[in-house]
Amino acid sequence: MTDKLRIALAQLNPIVGDIAGNLEKAVEARRTAALKDADLVMFPELFLVGYPPEDLVLKPAFQRAAMAAVAELALQTADGGPAVLIGAPWVDDGKLYNAFLLLDHGEIRGHSFKVDLPNYGPFDEKRVFTPGPAPGPLSVRGVRIGVPICEDIWTPDVVECVSETGGEILLVPNGSPYWADKVDERQNIVVSRIRESGLPLVYLNQIGGQDELVFDGGSFVVNADYSVAVQMPAWEEAIAITDWTRTDLGWVCAPGERVLVEEDLESVYLAVVQGLRDYVRKNRFPGVVLGLSGGIDSALVAAVAVDALGADKVHCVMLPYRYTSDESIKDAAECAKLLGVRYDVVPIEGPVAGFTDALGPLFEGTQSGITEENLQSRSRGVILMAISNKFGSMLLTTGNKSEVSVGYATLYGDMNGGFNPIKDLYKMKVFALSRWRNDHRPKNCLGPTGRVIPENIITRPPSAELRPDQKDEDSLPPYEVLDAVLECLVEKEMAIRDIVALGYDRAVVKRVEHLLYISEYKRRQAAPGVKITQRNFGRDRRYPIVNGFRDAD
Repeated sequence: MTDKLRIALAQLNPIVGDIAGNLEKAVEARRTAALKDADLVMFPELFLVGYPPEDLVLKPAFQRAAMAAVAELALQTADGGPAVLIGAPWVDDGKLYNAFLLLDHGEIRGHSFKVDLPNYGPFDEKRVFTPGPAPGPLSVRGVRIGVPICEDIWTPDVVECVSETGGEILLVPNGSPYWADKVDERQNIVVSRIRESGLPLVYLNQIGGQDELVFDGGSFVVNADYSVAVQMPAWEEAIAITDWTRTDLGWVCAPGERVLVEEDLESVYLAVVQGLRDYVRKNRFPGVVLGLSGGIDSALVAAVAVDALGADKVHCVMLPYRYTSDESIKDAAECAKLLGVRYDVVPIEGPVAGFTDALGPLFEGTQSGITEENLQSRSRGVILMAISNKFGSMLLTTGNKSEVSVGYATLYGDMNGGFNPIKDLYKMKVFALSRWRNDHRPKNCLGPTGRVIPENIITRPPSAELRPDQKDEDSLPPYEVLDAVLECLVEKEMAIRDIVALGYDRAVVKRVEHLLYISEYKRRQAAPGVKITQRNFGRDRRYPIVNGFRDAD
């Protein structure tokens, strides 16, 4: 039995499927922990394969590679250095588990399997894993350590089992994706488990972007008296050394670094930056290209791209047509100058005329309208995709959640692209973030200080500029109203009558509901984007395309 324990918490950014690379990161982190005389180094959930691996984890070759990596890492612990607690998929008796494994003295000394497999929102672990049995604690250097895995602490049962079987400290590995205001939710859950068990708890979360999901880190340690001993930073890799002492009242973590975790608009902005940065880097794109229209959506995306990747990796293109105002051309050029990016102008008069001429005989005798307007957007899409193909940069699309919700976008036009950083941001949030970014330069961002989006872009009425004097509100309710109604319909699944009871016009609400439903086919073809809300399109909200239901209230 020991009365002292030093635990290193490795809050790192894995790459899903890069088992060799993740193993290398784990080895380096253990080396760092050894230099700090740590007894144990702990990693996040499924760290060796990255989280979430989705159906990749069902591939037998993938399972074998993961288990081989565990065995290789276990051998390295024969050097007498720190023990390792690390997450990996594990096959036992023909069943696949989400496992957390103890490696020490050159071998695998124990394991715990995840019990409560989440199956809601972005999670579908019941699809791929078998739930484990109720776990007891693992003996680590004479200390009985409970290791409930992520969702296992969101209900009391697993922690109760650990405490009743002699657990002394709870070390919880997490792959907990970000959404706005989730920090408070996590802390409340942790306090509940401490209250029930009387045990101190380590909440270790991964950091980084994975497809639509983004993980904020923000790991922390809470003692049994509810005091926060350690608060690690959000949105960056870090290794924290924690010192523990056995007392008459149980184990206590000594006070360590307590970093202020970003909240509100700052956390949302950093989430979007992290999601874009990792999507580009982990997929090995040399940079990004986007159409800079002079509107607020593309301006915010350009600013995020520069903050994520650096100005040298961002290429902005203005694609003017006869309806593009001089104001838009001027604003786009100024935005590009403020951000320091490459900026090119490619007029689309010729391409649109070519399509119009080619279709002239077929369209003869019909009224000009939306079809002809969409030729402008689709000409822009073709040109931007050509630039992407030629130079290898990934095309960013720039539609906000308000537009994505009601289909205010053109398939194979402005919807072209490989990733959409603002896909889960309503229009009013886009305005708020743009103003916020002009007043702040967030940490770890590569863009300039000061104003990055011209004020005129923020204050002028939004317009697609596909016809003379067009404004978004010609086709849509004011964004203040639209966003509020959409939040009721999408995030809260409210009935029409309940939304109307809040003071919204019934005809407006019904029209928004109609547009929301009939645009599902567009969303299925849209680029992925960073999840910010609790109900993003794709992972969280899975509606049928063929859908005859309408709320009759």
